[in-house]
Amino acid sequence: MCTNYAPLQRQVLLQVFGIKPPDQDWKPETYRDYLAPIVRAGGDGHRECVLAGFGMVPRAEIKWRNEEAERRTGAPPKLKDYDTMNARLETIGSRGSFKGPWAAGQLCLIPAAGFYEPYYESASAPSVRWRIYLAAGEPFAIAGLWSARSDGALTFTMPTVNAESHSLLSRFHRPGKEKRGVVVLPRAEWDDWLTCRDPERARTFLRLYPAEGMAAEPAPLPPRVKAGQ
Repeated sequence: MCTNYAPLQRQVLLQVFGIKPPDQDWKPETYRDYLAPIVRAGGDGHRECVLAGFGMVPRAEIKWRNEEAERRTGAPPKLKDYDTMNARLETIGSRGSFKGPWAAGQLCLIPAAGFYEPYYESASAPSVRWRIYLAAGEPFAIAGLWSARSDGALTFTMPTVNAESHSLLSRFHRPGKEKRGVVVLPRAEWDDWLTCRDPERARTFLRLYPAEGMAAEPAPLPPRVKAGQ
């Protein structure tokens, strides 16, 4: 899974993907609800780059749903906050937050320079943030799924697959918890992924990038800096 990554910045995005970046700026690291660039197939089938919020269902929407429910019923809100930054491959076609966009083939590329995962020396030790990237150092694209909310805002999520047998990604997250990984797509598959509209065929793209082509290193947050700040 991944809840924090480094998106590509404007000039690199233009050079690597060959498309005009959005006019609005974005932050050097992306957390939940942050705007970041995604690449999708436009109406003419060519790539287009737009800004979207990280997490399929924004916090503000969950808050609004609770407020509306409380207004109608007078009862305390029951909908708990939940993360939709990652979508499990096993349930992406059935879970309410993802099944509509998945069935519609709303696939995207998430341009990245690296992504971050927590590493634990032991179950009792505090985690240390590590950066994961391609060993050759080049920019890459993570497989994504996008949605248009009722207010017109765009959001996105990262499908994840089981990473128990991956020699690199299985090292991250708390011991005893299931190991999951996002999908780094080979460059030769970018356009095939973007134009795929068959959910069953889309599943065949969702496999982990070979461990020998990846690298990782500690990248702890500076003191007194909280994730997402």
